[in-house]
Amino acid sequence: MIDLPITEAHIRTTLTAYLDERPEEKPDLAPALILLESGVDLTSRSEFSGHATAGAILAGPDGRILHIHHLATGKWLLPGGHLESVDQTLLEAALRELIEETGISADTVTPASDSPLHIDIHPIPANDAKGEPEHRHIDFRFLFHTDAEVGALQTEEVTDAAWREPHSISDERLRQRITQALR
Repeated sequence: MIDLPITEAHIRTTLTAYLDERPEEKPDLAPALILLESGVDLTSRSEFSGHATAGAILAGPDGRILHIHHLATGKWLLPGGHLESVDQTLLEAALRELIEETGISADTVTPASDSPLHIDIHPIPANDAKGEPEHRHIDFRFLFHTDAEVGALQTEEVTDAAWREPHSISDERLRQRITQALR
């Protein structure tokens, strides 16, 4: 197990504050609360009942959202990924993933808030090459703004990047949150 600076307390505090503002989402996020209550280490990538990940929603000056074409899944996704030992907070993890995957400089990116715009729990298929069974990601997604262009992509994970209209996001709740935040 990797010793991460991000603590269970930080994850719990972030999740609780998020649900205080959006109590209607408690049923959807109940699995994360149950895992926390049972003492599961959500910072551990090897915890396959569920573990935390951090995602970035990057809005350009025209309101379009950056998507990356993920090599392993073959899908267009928002930048993001697993927590690492250098991450002090979930927000920092989201920013690190954004910078790594897109080559955009950190000094050209501004977080909209210290709080996630969206938290999502979704299944991840088994990956025999990595010895990973099917599991769940508890994805803390933060909104950022930039006027920068995409830099050198992290070609080990990303094959392309594209700016897309918010309406292209398939998750209705996330799409609504982005649209509302960008008004």
